[in-house]
Amino acid sequence: MHGFAAFRRTAARLFLTAILGLGPLVARAADPQPYGVELRPTGDAALDAAVKDSSTLLSLQDKTPVGGFALLQRARDDAARFQEAARAFGYYDSTVVVTFDARPLDDPALVDTIDHAPATPPLPVTVTIVPGPRFHFGQVTIDGALPPDVAPSLGIATGQDSVAAAVVAARDRLLTALREASYPFAAVSLPPAVLHRDRRELDVSFEVATGPRAPLGPIRFTGLHDVSEAFLRKRLLLQPGNPFSPSTIDRARQDLLSLGVFSSVRVIPAAQLDPDGALPLDVDVAERKSHAVDVGAAWSTDLGANANVAWHHRNLFGEAEQLNLTAAVQLGGDATTKPGAQVGAQFIKPDFLRRDQSLEIDLNAVDQNLIPYEQRALTERIGITRKLSPHWSVQAGILGEQEEIRQEGVSRGYTFVGLPLSVKYDSTINLLDPVNGMRATASVTPVRSLGAGGTYVITELSASTYLDLGNQGRSVVALRGLVGQVSGAGVFGVPPDQRLYAGGTGTVRGYRYQSIGPNFADGKPTGGTAVSAATVEFRQRFLEHWGAAAFLDVGQASADGKPFSANWRAGAGAGVRYYTPIGPIRADFAVPLIPVRGGDSFEVYVGIGQAF
Repeated sequence: MHGFAAFRRTAARLFLTAILGLGPLVARAADPQPYGVELRPTGDAALDAAVKDSSTLLSLQDKTPVGGFALLQRARDDAARFQEAARAFGYYDSTVVVTFDARPLDDPALVDTIDHAPATPPLPVTVTIVPGPRFHFGQVTIDGALPPDVAPSLGIATGQDSVAAAVVAARDRLLTALREASYPFAAVSLPPAVLHRDRRELDVSFEVATGPRAPLGPIRFTGLHDVSEAFLRKRLLLQPGNPFSPSTIDRARQDLLSLGVFSSVRVIPAAQLDPDGALPLDVDVAERKSHAVDVGAAWSTDLGANANVAWHHRNLFGEAEQLNLTAAVQLGGDATTKPGAQVGAQFIKPDFLRRDQSLEIDLNAVDQNLIPYEQRALTERIGITRKLSPHWSVQAGILGEQEEIRQEGVSRGYTFVGLPLSVKYDSTINLLDPVNGMRATASVTPVRSLGAGGTYVITELSASTYLDLGNQGRSVVALRGLVGQVSGAGVFGVPPDQRLYAGGTGTVRGYRYQSIGPNFADGKPTGGTAVSAATVEFRQRFLEHWGAAAFLDVGQASADGKPFSANWRAGAGAGVRYYTPIGPIRADFAVPLIPVRGGDSFEVYVGIGQAF
């Protein structure tokens, strides 16, 4: 009994030692096991990136920690992936070695080593890939009948690096070329490549089945309710008998979307040819709601709060005609003397007389009260816009205006007509947040006063360009320039609202709206007959929704009809951006670097969209 009691006491001590961790035992990491990964460079940056992207050791390191057995299996799976990545880049004799604390994966005691490794520091995992020599393409063959003008589209040849992505891209190019050559059912397959290790070459072949060549057959529209089918058929860039071409079909789809009356357009080729050997098409559309209402708001220290509302009819008579009714109020601001308002109506008729030509009719009533003048006006304009190419357009029209303007305590009525002509270029994509491309407008407007006064010509050239520094739209340098001139009349031979001014968000921020240029004796602006302005702005986006901007504006306005002839003024500032699905919300703070008489010490601008 005494021996049994001693045994029980010894067993109890061992049990407590195991439970409480007493005695000279080393602290071990609990399951799961922390680890750190080192991917040693291979000398091929593209291969290194592919290895990093495919590694579960890296991607799951902090998200899904596991114990020894599962971690070892994760490493073995990675080693196989790394081997495949090396082969995909043409390294068919590569070797991959993964070690845990310098122990290879085939070490029979590795699982136990991992499970008993200290928790700190994390267990070191090292990946070493020795690429070896790169293989090249040997024979490159095409099996099957092929039109002679399609073969060059393959784009790979004997002697080039045998990169798997190049083979897949070649197959896609060949298939695209066949379909663009009016083979709608063409197919290109890739039989297994043949590897010659002794020559370090890879033979690849492409099996081609062209199928029948076919033109377009009957075209059917589905999903139409309010939009005229006859109008769409006239506008459609596709007609029965045209050669089948996926790129032409997609351009036709995008063109229908550009009308603004559809939320989606799908062009669906039939699964087989019709009895005449042609390929029927279904154009399936989903119409947008005919009516829409939108509201907007902006605020600045010089012009105060601007609130506007618009009602739109997208399809007035069934042929994508637009009717837009707008109303806006201007409240407060140190560049105004009292509240103002504006109401307007606009009608746009697309494909007027011919395709890509639209008729636009505008009618606006304005009541604005600015420091240089107070204006009550009614303006009418009829214009035709012709689209010359995806980026170029021209516009010509006739405008009329009847107004009463009060300036320096004197009221005067004006009635005049003008013949505006403009040429526009726009290669940008996003209206509210352009990150690349260019916008430019050159306009000439002869104006004839129907009362006292004569004839003068207003000429303006404006341009902005956007430089995407990282090709990701996150770091952008935006440049803007403006030159304008009135010829044929002096300052007081031109109505105050037709004169040229500088200052404000459109020219030089930091200065009150219209405050740069010649003044009356009391310091109020007279306006000028020439204006020049330029801006450089750097925009940087942070995280997902936030960004910032810094800018420098310069500008001048003169009364002698010559641009660049007056004293220059400069404003500088910075702002923040919050990016939303509809565009960035902008808040800018700017100060004048060269003060003007009666000017402010700073200006603030808040609105939707970039400043330009």
